[in-house]
Amino acid sequence: MAGGALVVGGLVGWGVYAAGGGAAESGGAGRPVAPSSPSVAPSADDKAAAPLKGKVVVIDPGHNVDNFRHTAEINRQVDVGNGRKECDTTGTSTNDGYAEARFTLDVAHRLRALLERQGAAVRLTHDEKGPDWGPCVDERAEIGNKAHADAAISIHADGAPVGDRGFHVILPGAVHAGGADTRPIVGPSRDLGERIASDFRRVTGEPPSNYIGHGTALDTRTDLGGLNLSTVPKVFIECGNMRDDKDAALLTSGSWRQKAAQGMSEGIVSFLRES
Repeated sequence: MAGGALVVGGLVGWGVYAAGGGAAESGGAGRPVAPSSPSVAPSADDKAAAPLKGKVVVIDPGHNVDNFRHTAEINRQVDVGNGRKECDTTGTSTNDGYAEARFTLDVAHRLRALLERQGAAVRLTHDEKGPDWGPCVDERAEIGNKAHADAAISIHADGAPVGDRGFHVILPGAVHAGGADTRPIVGPSRDLGERIASDFRRVTGEPPSNYIGHGTALDTRTDLGGLNLSTVPKVFIECGNMRDDKDAALLTSGSWRQKAAQGMSEGIVSFLRES
């Protein structure tokens, strides 16, 4: 997630993606239309076969692999409620050039497939066939809001110094300023984040961050537009540090990325079944 690290080696990611059995595309979801609400409540049999039928999940793959080609556009300031921030950033990459944006989209595809198998309607904030930059952080939040998502997750990987490693989940803090009011979602977002953190750690074996969260794998922030402007339960997850060799070896592994998606999926499913 660490902004400003210009990614010029993103295409390396496709080789790793293909070798890892990346999920197939299923059409461009650039700026998706909100799904219609089900007119009939799911029956007991429906719930057994598809436990997430009627639930909507929005997945936000952090950054965009072509952001570096659009510096003027992504540097444009947007309102995040309690201030202004860049529309988006380039994201980071491993030392070998595997772009964060490639990583996040790969995991998003894997996560989408897992959730759809359980009956959820899943929307991505952007995909390969969508716009070649952005969308801006305020648009990413609005996509989840317009979809009336039952849960939303923004997928990232960090760009911290070598030796800093592990994952953490970012929770929205209470913000009531400008067009932002996170107060109604702070509680459910914490519940969602705690469940994702627990299952992500168990499934992937990735330790909690040793540099953020004091070993809890949780961090609360009030400066992220994607959280500040959300009106639905939403969290960010930093899956590891792309600049650390140990974490990079995991993040560039297709089999580990599948575990990452599985851990996120299990946390989301747990949350949705209780909500």
